[in-house]
Amino acid sequence: MDRRDVLRAAAALPLLRAALPGPAAAQTYPARNITMIVPFPAGGQADLAARPVAMALERVLGKAVIVDNRAGGGGGSVGNAAAARAEPDGYTLLMTLSSLAVLPEADRLFDRPAAYEVSQFMPIARVLADPTLLAVPASAPWKTAQDFVEDAKNRPGQITYGSSGPYGTLHVAMEMFANSAGIKLLHVPFRGAGPALTAILGGTVQAIAAAPGTLKPQVDDGKLRVLGNCGAQRIASFPDVPTFQELGYKDVEMYIWAGLFAQSSLPAPIATRLREAMAQVMASPEVLKAFETSGSLVAYQDAPAFSEFVATDSKRLIAAVKKIGKVE
Repeated sequence: MDRRDVLRAAAALPLLRAALPGPAAAQTYPARNITMIVPFPAGGQADLAARPVAMALERVLGKAVIVDNRAGGGGGSVGNAAAARAEPDGYTLLMTLSSLAVLPEADRLFDRPAAYEVSQFMPIARVLADPTLLAVPASAPWKTAQDFVEDAKNRPGQITYGSSGPYGTLHVAMEMFANSAGIKLLHVPFRGAGPALTAILGGTVQAIAAAPGTLKPQVDDGKLRVLGNCGAQRIASFPDVPTFQELGYKDVEMYIWAGLFAQSSLPAPIATRLREAMAQVMASPEVLKAFETSGSLVAYQDAPAFSEFVATDSKRLIAAVKKIGKVE
């Protein structure tokens, strides 16, 4: 190597170091704004989780965290896939729901290539974990879940319900309940929980399964009534609403959790920085207050516990999807 080659190599070293995604990059992370993909429209559980977290994360990291609602594909598959394909540099994060594990299995049901795989993601932190609730318009004739079931048995396939898309969390929750109750409902999919909520408020559909934080403002305003809780226990925001297990539907247990993910090949130092930042975020009074006000209490888990939770919950949800079978 001659002197010119040595000089060229020396000049390239700073650029090479800047490109390496190791400790040096982590020390300067973040050097620019961060995008947090939410694979649903505004108004749903993932969006409710993302916005307070993004604001708090900005304060901790010192750079803007921009929420990007990238809906489409049913159940969040378009946004999930976009996050999976992004550079693993910490500048594209994903705030998504429990349907993350369901959608690749749904693709396989139809013998089509999966848009992404769960193995492409690294769990960073769980944010919320609420049971799904069955809600109907306040003007509906059903005062209890039993009223709803009896009417559905008399009119199979005539009571409509909205969801965030085929095999999304809301769809799986309603079908889990319908299977346990021995009833047939008519599924009307939308592009997210927000549009599904708009549909029930506008009279387009007659029922919805959704998170407490999504439903509470509408219940408080007298627009919706909650009939049942898919969780194993009653919750503080709806203490008078019985669980379906209390009502005798022992197989009904469904949660709509929201969590922050990055790409599986994200360098460990940047992952550690994000985990540390999320620990601060999830303990901040502003975030705690925002979630409490919405009716969804913080359910924070750091990456190791969250990874175990995702694996366990995903097995149950995938089994439910296989039981549902193909849905066009």
